[in-house]
Amino acid sequence: MTPVLETREVSKIYKNGPTEVRAVDTASFQIQAGEFVGLVGPSGSGKTTMLAMLAALLKPSKGEVLIDDVDLGSMSDADRVKFRRERIGFTFQANNLVPFLTVRENVELMLRLNGQYDKSSSQSVDELLERLGLTDRKNSLPSQLSGGQKQRVAIARSLIHNPSVVLADEPTASLDTERAFQVTRLYSDLIHEQKKAGIMVTHDLRMCVFVDKIIQISDGKIASIIEDREAIDALIACG
Repeated sequence: MTPVLETREVSKIYKNGPTEVRAVDTASFQIQAGEFVGLVGPSGSGKTTMLAMLAALLKPSKGEVLIDDVDLGSMSDADRVKFRRERIGFTFQANNLVPFLTVRENVELMLRLNGQYDKSSSQSVDELLERLGLTDRKNSLPSQLSGGQKQRVAIARSLIHNPSVVLADEPTASLDTERAFQVTRLYSDLIHEQKKAGIMVTHDLRMCVFVDKIIQISDGKIASIIEDREAIDALIACG
């Protein structure tokens, strides 16, 4: 089975005079449709750089990042922007909702940017908002929402345009524990139901109770890839 997302010995190298810093160093892994993966590691380990390459925001210095068997590094800047807008969904730590748009308008935004908005997609917006418990908030502005509600809107926005890959950068960092578990469970459920390839960067190992696999990164290198459920639960227990 061809993976939805794959990296092949991908590296990101920064040069400062004679000094070479490998933010990501020859990292290889695969993620299948319907697989939710936790990307974990200490501060400065390369998680953010890795996520930026997966999101087509940074070009690798070496190696390949492939989504749906398309090499992101080989694309022109314009093609990469279009590909990112159509095939990748992103949830930020700060949610990045447009403050003057309602909940419904924020979710519709990706459809409108991609020229996909029509009567059927309008129904899809309503169904997704209902799935996320946001029907009664669809006409509210972001300033009228709780932190957990804002993150649920951001999740809806990242999924509505039917991307192949969904990425989340510390999506629960600003939430209390109860809301963090609620948001991560919903995110996991939707990735599994909609058969997306999902990656969540998190510093909180407790959130990995909902993932299918953990990729540990340290000093830019993949330290381990843990797929066994018992091993994942043991790692979470160790904190």
